[in-house]
Amino acid sequence: MTTGLDPFRIDVFTIFPEAVTAYGGVSILGRAASAGRLDLRAHDLRDGAHDVHRTVDDAPFGGGAGMVLAPGPTFAAVEAVADSPEGLPRPLLVLSASGRRFDQSVAHELAALPDGFSLLCGRYEGVDQRVADHLCDGELSVGDFVLAGGELAALVVIEAVARLLPGVLGNEASIDEESFAAGLLEYPQYTRPGEFRGHEVPEVLRSGDHGKVAAWRHAQALARTLERRPDLVERRGGLTPDEVRLLAEHGEVRLLRDHGYH
Repeated sequence: MTTGLDPFRIDVFTIFPEAVTAYGGVSILGRAASAGRLDLRAHDLRDGAHDVHRTVDDAPFGGGAGMVLAPGPTFAAVEAVADSPEGLPRPLLVLSASGRRFDQSVAHELAALPDGFSLLCGRYEGVDQRVADHLCDGELSVGDFVLAGGELAALVVIEAVARLLPGVLGNEASIDEESFAAGLLEYPQYTRPGEFRGHEVPEVLRSGDHGKVAAWRHAQALARTLERRPDLVERRGGLTPDEVRLLAEHGEVRLLRDHGYH
């Protein structure tokens, strides 16, 4: 089991391991690895192939366009790591458009796993269903759109999870204030100068009154979410009476009325 001082391990199976390792070496992921908080390992699915061309795909049964990742090389590549002395962190999740929707709550679930997890990047028209059914522990989707492969989706998952690990971000408190942390979008941010091309930073942010700043930020987060992502508000059970009052106090009466709050 991973201790608080051990690196959090994430294994990725892909036909483009260099794409994962390249991005994994920069920015937050690179710093997390250098600090010993993240152990990111990319494995080449072609290592499981045994022909001269290192073939990992084949045409689908029943016909149709595109190719499918074959079970043989995929099972072999994963099992080689699983049978090694260090084993394979589970669950193993395949990136798939038909998988469970990945969001911030799922990122927290994955970050809380004691032994890390693994990702399988689909390619072409996906993976042979026997891979999903009998090798992987689940499927994960980053959204309702189609990519050429799972590498970008895997990196989205990895970064979202890695930044939740203790010691990865310089300011741990920022996690609690980000979009989706409380089921809301984040409030708008400003920095210097206070005036730029005639556009000024809201006066409340320069007032030095921390209570007013906190209230303004919460009102802005509520307003943004209600306007842009009302589904998130509904998921929270709607606005509370205190939140309705706060928005009204900050001049959002029309927005409230447009969404059925009076």
